[in-house]
Amino acid sequence: MNRIERKKVSALVGLRKRVPIGIGHNMGPPLSVAYNRLVWRKAIAKAWEPPADRLILQRRLKRAKELGMTYREYMLEILERGRHL
Repeated sequence: MNRIERKKVSALVGLRKRVPIGIGHNMGPPLSVAYNRLVWRKAIAKAWEPPADRLILQRRLKRAKELGMTYREYMLEILERGRHL
């Protein structure tokens, strides 16, 4: 059944269209925009959570102060670059 085309009903319009079946495709419904938004909101909330260890938070606050930045600005740099300044 590799590379066979089957008819699939569009979830949004209700129209039939031909969709190629790829390896690992289960013909399930497409992920909605609302689901993606929910996942991103959870990821953003998790990224902005304070660290579990209080010493890490204090070290970040101290380093931000040394650089003349706020904690929020410092965290934005960490999240954007993926490494500490």
